[in-house]
Amino acid sequence: MNLAKLKKAEAAFLKRNSQGFLSEEMQEIGKKHRVPQMVALSQDCFKKSRFSKPRAITDDMVRVVSTASMVSMFEKPKFRDFVNALPEAEIKLLACGLKNFLHGNQQKGFDEIVDTLLRGKLAKWSLVTIIPNYFRPDDEVFVKLTTAKGVIEQFELEGLQYHPRPTWEFYEEYRKQILDMRSRVDDSLSPNNAAFCGFLMMSLKQVLNTS
Repeated sequence: MNLAKLKKAEAAFLKRNSQGFLSEEMQEIGKKHRVPQMVALSQDCFKKSRFSKPRAITDDMVRVVSTASMVSMFEKPKFRDFVNALPEAEIKLLACGLKNFLHGNQQKGFDEIVDTLLRGKLAKWSLVTIIPNYFRPDDEVFVKLTTAKGVIEQFELEGLQYHPRPTWEFYEEYRKQILDMRSRVDDSLSPNNAAFCGFLMMSLKQVLNTS
């Protein structure tokens, strides 16, 4: 990680928004994403006691994805239609994958989710990581194609080579480095991982606008 570039981005952001994500402008932007509401919904829908009913879990997965502002409008209906058409055995596998990711063996759960979504050509980073990000907003990260590639390049993250197909190895290392970066900036820039990644995304746009 290039710490100097991170601190430069931090200073530029705080110059524009002295209160970080508590500033009025950032609060207005935050309202559009409704992160507190999505966190509350996800933590209720996907608590461990709910996983005795796989179909209810996958229905709620569709509900969360369909209302997530960070998921592409093109991916939402494809995900909904794919999940709704799954046979019972694959419904159980998808629900089991999410249970493992949130409450058990994370790598096993990640791979189960990816394997199921691959059958519908929907193994997208956004679809795999959005629910974990809402469920544990301080521990998991949302991986978005353009942002992840830009962050790796701009802040010179080592040991990371982005691939369109989600892999546990990339996710684990990317999460580790994002959490490290978050720990090095002012708390006002990182009320949760989604906000911190939003700061990084806006910093990338600022670089593009000034280059």
